Amino acid sequence: MGGPIRVLHAVVNMNRGGAETLIMNLYRNMDRSKVQFDFLTCKPGAFDDEITEMGGRIHRIPYITDGGHRNYINHLDQFFNENSQYKIVHAHMDKMSGFILRAAKKAGVPTRIAHSHNTQSEGGIAAKVYKSYAGSKISKASTHYLACSKVAANWLFKSKASSSTILKNGIELNKFAFSQAIRDHVRADLRIEINTLAIGHIGRFNHQKNHIFLIDIFNELLKTVPNAVLILVGVGPLRSSIEEKVKGLNIENKVQFLGSRSDVEFLLQAFDLFVFPSLHEGLPVTLVEAQASGLPCIISDNISSEVDMDINLIKYASNTNMSEWIKKIQETRKLKINRNINFKNLSDKGYDIQHSSQWTKEYYLAISR
Repeated sequence: MGGPIRVLHAVVNMNRGGAETLIMNLYRNMDRSKVQFDFLTCKPGAFDDEITEMGGRIHRIPYITDGGHRNYINHLDQFFNENSQYKIVHAHMDKMSGFILRAAKKAGVPTRIAHSHNTQSEGGIAAKVYKSYAGSKISKASTHYLACSKVAANWLFKSKASSSTILKNGIELNKFAFSQAIRDHVRADLRIEINTLAIGHIGRFNHQKNHIFLIDIFNELLKTVPNAVLILVGVGPLRSSIEEKVKGLNIENKVQFLGSRSDVEFLLQAFDLFVFPSLHEGLPVTLVEAQASGLPCIISDNISSEVDMDINLIKYASNTNMSEWIKKIQETRKLKINRNINFKNLSDKGYDIQHSSQWTKEYYLAISR
């Protein structure tokens, strides 16, 4: 037998998003003598250097926004015709995976996996119509279906959801274990005083993450809890408009924009509360990470209860009721929370990356036989 089987992962880019974080967690913990990851991308990403250091190859084609639909489809067809070495293609682009998998099928790739990481498409009406057209190709072009949660499977795969498999968004649990020393160091670094309430949020600045509502919640909270700060981690197209909103409310000295960070496991230690009012989610890796660090989370009731690790750290609130968010933040900040988590619950539920990567290796080996 030659070297490892090479699995081609299709993404737009390998930046620090939820799906990409899961892929990297799997990749770092994979037995790379058996399975190697390669990537079909459209743009440079934050993880590119690490991928190449681990032996992964990164292929790049122009995205739809760079040359239009026909150009994108032609590049996909050309790519798969020229790279017939791939026997497994694993697409992570939700409805847009339809075009990837159709091109792979046309070129004779035997194993074609569609992976759902979300429960709704982003963009305006035209974008959603186009994505719906792409998504209609998935059932005919896929041989296997994976999803991060049941709701994510139902959304993307419709009638085929029952034949999908849930791959848990596993994390390196020990990396997130609470440490008072790390907490003190990071809070000093971010200039957060001891009795200041630090509210954290990690997520891309796009419509889905609902930053506008988050800022409104925080602005209202400051009326009763003036010694609070909001720490926002992430990049994205809406960042500048959110910065403008913060300036307009005159609360710039209370909100920190940290951009893209590679030290999320340390930042979580510094927070007192995680507030997450997303409009829709598959199953957010960041909420698994937050619970692993013993951090209380107040999250939108649009998010699947599958994300609750049963360690009493998740509370739900409605995005139509701001006072409910304020009340839950005020109640939670008064609680004495033990940040040292017994990881057994997370592990038993399948969120230990050792388990996820072992399962994924066996899955790839089984379907490639």
